[in-house]
Amino acid sequence: MLTEQRYEIILKLLEEKNSITVAEVKDLLNTSESTVRRDITALYNAGKLVKVFGGAVACDRTVITHEPTVEQKSEVNVEAKQLVAAKAAALIQPEDFIYLDAGTTTASMLSYLTEKSATFVTNAVAHAKTLAAAGFRVYLIGGELKGSTEAVVGNQALMTLQNYHFTKGFFGTNGISKQSGLTTPDMNEAMVKKTAMGQCREVFVLADHSKFGNISSVTFGSFQNGTILTDTCPEEYKNSGNVVICG
Repeated sequence: MLTEQRYEIILKLLEEKNSITVAEVKDLLNTSESTVRRDITALYNAGKLVKVFGGAVACDRTVITHEPTVEQKSEVNVEAKQLVAAKAAALIQPEDFIYLDAGTTTASMLSYLTEKSATFVTNAVAHAKTLAAAGFRVYLIGGELKGSTEAVVGNQALMTLQNYHFTKGFFGTNGISKQSGLTTPDMNEAMVKKTAMGQCREVFVLADHSKFGNISSVTFGSFQNGTILTDTCPEEYKNSGNVVICG
């Protein structure tokens, strides 16, 4: 069984039971305890669950202050991210002036982009390099580089963004909740997201299903602050007018 499949099964089991033990997951997956523990650790590092002695519990109602690295997040829900990214990339039209947020789901958009007449502004160094190498016109905003997410943040970034007027913006998020809105663990990154959103004519939030119900420590937008593109979501969100299930 592939690692990604094991992750999906573990997270689905947590959705159903709210808590799991290493022993029951080992039996369910027919694998070793060491493999289950590694999987739980990887999902914990990606902010998808809370590790406890002998297993894990769901983090739906936990305020997440831990910010996973780009490498950690890139290993989780890969197929879902690609599905959402392909839908997002198809929304870009000729001459669009695009803001592209840092993050692994927005990074997945890069391989699906085809509209060469669009111009991109981003706070992600890796995004900017990839776009430039592919022949797209791209501007990288200046400021402080945050190591864990490879995002540019700080006052200089905020002042630069206030001068732009984007036709569309594509954003990542750590959590989505009807009550707490769109959330992320870092105050500085939240301010960049919030400022950029305010400069966009249309806002799109890219999120795989695991982001729903999660709450990080800083809100950067309300639940209704744009269109949420996802692979699937809990029933309570499906009737929301701004949630679009891709596929």
